[in-house]
Amino acid sequence: MDTMLTLMQIAALATAGMCFALLGSVKLPLARKLEIHEGKVGGLVSVFGFTLIPMVVAAGFLVDLLGKQAVLGGGFLLVILSLVMLARSRRYTAALIAVLVMGTGWSALVNVLNVTSPPAFVPPDDLPQRMAYAMNMGDFIFGMGTFVTPLIIVFCAQRFGLIRTLYGFAAVSVIPLLLGLGVDWEALKVAATDSVAGGLAKLLSDPIVWICSIAFFFHVPTEASVAMWATTLMADKKVSEAKASALLSLFWLTFMGSRLVTALTLPEGADTTLVVVMACCSVAITLGIVFCRGATLMCILIVAAGAVVGPIFPTLIAILLGHVEPSLHGRAVGIFFCIGGIGWTAIPILIGMYAKRTTVQQAFLFASGSAVLLCALAIALALRLT
Repeated sequence: MDTMLTLMQIAALATAGMCFALLGSVKLPLARKLEIHEGKVGGLVSVFGFTLIPMVVAAGFLVDLLGKQAVLGGGFLLVILSLVMLARSRRYTAALIAVLVMGTGWSALVNVLNVTSPPAFVPPDDLPQRMAYAMNMGDFIFGMGTFVTPLIIVFCAQRFGLIRTLYGFAAVSVIPLLLGLGVDWEALKVAATDSVAGGLAKLLSDPIVWICSIAFFFHVPTEASVAMWATTLMADKKVSEAKASALLSLFWLTFMGSRLVTALTLPEGADTTLVVVMACCSVAITLGIVFCRGATLMCILIVAAGAVVGPIFPTLIAILLGHVEPSLHGRAVGIFFCIGGIGWTAIPILIGMYAKRTTVQQAFLFASGSAVLLCALAIALALRLT
């Protein structure tokens, strides 16, 4: 196992997690800097998410055609450029362009880093048996980057100002780029066995690819919705703002911790079983949120949701990569994220629209419906792979 690859992967995953949390963390000081209302900054966050859908597919093709080093290096250069552009932005239009560049670069990072996690964390002889370990460990590190970014932003923005803080994040993003120069990328090359059209046709005709991708479509809205509306759900039960914020942090800690525990303890061959069990638990958790009446139970459900939804995504993508031949990994990850990204965007919008007519708690019936369909797909996946 290449030590330099492992170091680069750790630094790159933490940086990718940082980018994912950055816009949400800087939205208030950014709104003041650009003299715009918070709704427009929310639009920037949405643009970042929408950019993922087409660009992660394009990155998948580029990974398989140009190689991992070129796409990862290009992704980091775009991220660094976007942070500098955002720091220098004085108008909303300039900030919007910066976010589009960041979303494009982040899409490249996400694609490559999901492909390089297995060789970075597991010796070649142990793959694909330990694929779930590699993906859960990688996403745990990504989650740590996401978790610490808001804390760093609050401290640095108050002490150094937003512009210097963004420049600092750009400087940090150079570290994995430099570490990547020491990786033996030739050892990671996989000979293509199909043409571009042939490889794509093979993926699109594979039922496992579709089941995993659509399962992600129905899983990620539950994860996103709990994170988005957790404090609202608790506030509606008369939980104080300070306690709700603390419990949201606890949700993220259990979310990351469940990935680490899964990486370290999941028995070999138990990947699909874990997804089925956690999918069933997702149904129970979301229905519990819908029908919960007490503040204490709501707080318990929010925290427990972190432990339940945390390992589903990395285990699903581990199943996908373990099934697909290595020369198609980039395109497989692209399809997976493209389909999942649509669910990530669409279903929370439906929840938000229905919540305006009723309450957020009642609107979580949409999340319950998604969880039921995830459960059905997880069972279908387990039956297919047995």
